[in-house]
Amino acid sequence: MQRAEIETIAYLARLDLTEAEIPVYQASLARILELAGELNRADVAGVAPMAHPLPGLAQRLRADEVTERDAHERYQLNAPRVEAGLYLVPKVIE
Repeated sequence: MQRAEIETIAYLARLDLTEAEIPVYQASLARILELAGELNRADVAGVAPMAHPLPGLAQRLRADEVTERDAHERYQLNAPRVEAGLYLVPKVIE
């Protein structure tokens, strides 16, 4: 991974990397990409897709029922601005 790529990724992630941190990130990302490459090279031709890692077991799900009362009006009492049941917040998009 090249230095320019690290700088681009840092810019997109809004990271302010120091000169000393760039080589550390460069090495870390290179190791991550190397591991991903190893996983891509694994022979999975005879492996059947599965929905659960343990055969014969199913995901235990709780019943889909309301267990708490609606308290949004009480929560909104602390909000600086509320309108029509919605929280009003300042615009933060650049």
